[in-house]
Amino acid sequence: MNIKHLYNIYKENPIICTDTRKIKKGSIFFALKGQKFNGNLFANKAIKEGCSYAIIDEKSNTKNKQFIHVKNSLKTLQELARYHRKKLSIPIIGITGTNGKTTSKELIHAVLKTQISCYATKRNLNNHIGVPLSILEINHKHEIAIIEMGANHEKEIDFLCNIALPTHGTITNIGSAHLEGFKNIQGVIKTKSELYNYIKQNNGILFINNDDQLLISLSKNIKSIFYGINSELDISIKDNTPFLKLKWKNNIIESKLIGEYQFYNISLAICIGNYFNVSEKNIKLAIESYIPKNNRSEIQKTNNNTIILDAYNANPSSMKSMLYSFAKQKYNNKMCILGDMLELGKQTEKEHKSIIKLTKDLSLNCFFIGREFADISKNGFKNKKEFKSFLIKNPIKNKTILIKGSRKIGLEELLNSL
Repeated sequence: MNIKHLYNIYKENPIICTDTRKIKKGSIFFALKGQKFNGNLFANKAIKEGCSYAIIDEKSNTKNKQFIHVKNSLKTLQELARYHRKKLSIPIIGITGTNGKTTSKELIHAVLKTQISCYATKRNLNNHIGVPLSILEINHKHEIAIIEMGANHEKEIDFLCNIALPTHGTITNIGSAHLEGFKNIQGVIKTKSELYNYIKQNNGILFINNDDQLLISLSKNIKSIFYGINSELDISIKDNTPFLKLKWKNNIIESKLIGEYQFYNISLAICIGNYFNVSEKNIKLAIESYIPKNNRSEIQKTNNNTIILDAYNANPSSMKSMLYSFAKQKYNNKMCILGDMLELGKQTEKEHKSIIKLTKDLSLNCFFIGREFADISKNGFKNKKEFKSFLIKNPIKNKTILIKGSRKIGLEELLNSL
């Protein structure tokens, strides 16, 4: 079946499912495959539970007119998304970066949706599956979309750009992350800048942090709008105890975000809102109303302590930014509980040693969780269970505690023990 025919079916059934645990009636099920799953085995179940069609790429013993056989279900999903994108005449903002992608995306969405019908990538569906699924959720009611793009190897951003076809783009920053796939920081730079290359080739517009010399150097000869302290946006930090307060033109914006590094996420959202003619009043209201969720810089109170929970993810650059910011905070009895940073390849030991040294330089009292930290720190514990046992005999009370680590470490599970 060609894409044009499949697209006509999609227009009649514009909901895509890839998980039979989340079937919606009248949807199209794509049988995707991975190392530990094969969606083809669940095609019958998808139809029985209400899907109109199932896209499969393996022969089936069941003859069913609702089965559509293709060579590769994933490639077909990606091709369908690209075909759909070409039918849309709206601007799409592509966003990538080492840190801040999700927070920036959510802030931009919060600002734009006050005046414009705006779609934004849900959760962190930012890979070769998530991006096409996101594109296929955009409908004729949307006037603009924000598509988050993640990568852990070279050419991935270029591939995602050729599905999403962004008209505008931004890189939040470039730092050390996913070094296992990129091998070194040069690989990260090369991959992230693929978004800039796409925007340049297609006469698009970039939003660039004017305080980041690397991003400026990568964006030469591309039409750009600048944000940051050294820009025409006229924005500065007023306070950071604990929430970030900004001055923008004649506006004082009191956010619910923690950490000076959030300044650039907010500044980007203001810049894009301003570019798309969102009023100052609505920009201020949107940013002040935004509350981070999913373990990203949340302040939580336990019976014994105040917790700054930033356990959504961690890499060397985000960890360092958070530690510098936390060290400046005017709290009494500060403490850090830091988890391993994953996917760093050959740089793993070096980067973990660097974090331990930084905590000492900043005079921060820290415990470290995970095998990588435990092997090189006297205050290290191999896992959460070991640390919880320590807390039973050595309870922590009356502290302000920063908790940060990679997603797979799951440090939010420590809350009940603190």
